[in-house]
Amino acid sequence: MTETVAKKALIIPQLIVGLGNPEPKYDQTRHNIGFAAVDSISRQWKIPLAESRKFHGEYGEGITSGGAKIRLLKPLTYMNLSGQAIQAVTSWYKLPPESVLVIYDDMDLPLGKTRLRMSGSAGGHNGMKSAITHLGSQDFPRLRIGIGRPKGSAARDESGSTVSYVLGRFSATESQLMSLVLQFVAECIELSIKQGVEKAMNICNSRTLEIPES
Repeated sequence: MTETVAKKALIIPQLIVGLGNPEPKYDQTRHNIGFAAVDSISRQWKIPLAESRKFHGEYGEGITSGGAKIRLLKPLTYMNLSGQAIQAVTSWYKLPPESVLVIYDDMDLPLGKTRLRMSGSAGGHNGMKSAITHLGSQDFPRLRIGIGRPKGSAARDESGSTVSYVLGRFSATESQLMSLVLQFVAECIELSIKQGVEKAMNICNSRTLEIPES
């Protein structure tokens, strides 16, 4: 009996979802870093994405560099309806919520920091609110990518400036850092698929990336 309960089931992602908004005006914005992460993974693993009406998003499936089968999704429903696309894929393939790993931006984490978790609340993120509603559960893994907060007076103004900050683009220096972050995110996802999310958390939550000095 003790042997039965001793081994906890590994949480292995089968669907990787990046949150963002469609339309060219949102490309490369801080709020779309989830899209950028899935695009980066798609390139690294050579898994092409194509628009799917059935799944309300850009979707692709293929094999990771480690040889595991994986599905990728970028919902094209706009951020606050992201859960519709996620539910369309999980219902079609009969995937449990815990097999879905969602990547999204987080202002409470500084640039260069990522945070992988097994479950949790939406934390005020509209895309995650929708995902939780449509999956009917908070118990699915998520990887948050730090975008930092606006500095100075903008940080205190919760009305327009925060919105303009998250919908703004990274500076040249920040973009350089974020390209390193996206490489690291792909490594974290790969590790999650190979060894389970819990094991990957030890690596992914312990590092803060910085731009190497030239």
